[in-house]
Amino acid sequence: MARKQEIVPDPDMVVCEKCGSKLRRKELDDGFGVCPKCDYHFEIGWRRRIELLLDKGSFQGMDDSLAPFDVLKFEAKSSYWERLKKSQEVTGAADACITGRGKIEGKEVAFGVTDPFFMRGSMGSVVGEKIARLAETALRERLPMVFVSGSGGGARMDEGMFSLMQMAKVSAAIGSLRSSGGLYISVLTNPTMGGALASFAALGDIILAEPGALIGFAGPNVIKQTIKTDLPEGFQRSEFLLEKGFIDRVVHRSELKKTIAQILDFCL
Repeated sequence: MARKQEIVPDPDMVVCEKCGSKLRRKELDDGFGVCPKCDYHFEIGWRRRIELLLDKGSFQGMDDSLAPFDVLKFEAKSSYWERLKKSQEVTGAADACITGRGKIEGKEVAFGVTDPFFMRGSMGSVVGEKIARLAETALRERLPMVFVSGSGGGARMDEGMFSLMQMAKVSAAIGSLRSSGGLYISVLTNPTMGGALASFAALGDIILAEPGALIGFAGPNVIKQTIKTDLPEGFQRSEFLLEKGFIDRVVHRSELKKTIAQILDFCL
């Protein structure tokens, strides 16, 4: 009997999660992770976000040495420490949040992003500390704050209350920025969920979202099982939330930098 031939995935090809098209990885990378067939917005890491939104060479990182500590010695299928190390190797970042100063079409901003490839961009003590410090920097230096959220993991259960308390801390820091007349632009990407949405991600003076982004606290499957009824078409997607007034505009990834620059021009 002939042996079944093993199919080895081509590392240069990617299958679109929405339309199933086979795409060359370079083609997808050149388009900043947007499928040219159906316009599906793939998740992208922090480096690509900086390349997409900030003027070339303008980014200067802040608090890069801050790294998480496994204070609870938390273990699931593997230890928290092991998963942290794996995420650090994959992303090249100490934690899921990268912050700093940069320029958008010549205008200086306090900029931050959560990387979905670092434990789903979840918020632990270091992520909360960095976002709070970014807001404080924006307040002190009178800079607009731009934050791109891709936190599908919400608050990080591996740190327990040390993670949950960050929701109050970042909300207070952003509240101080806003009450002083500072500008905070929040950009929501797929997915932005849980404690991230319940704190910093939903507090923008202006909230933008990429097309088709899943945005909410609990996921649609959890809600459906809880209330025992079918949900509206497109429930918790950015277009649905725009219709309901929760966000201000849905913006294609290729238009994000230009749109943010226009907002800065108008508001500053």
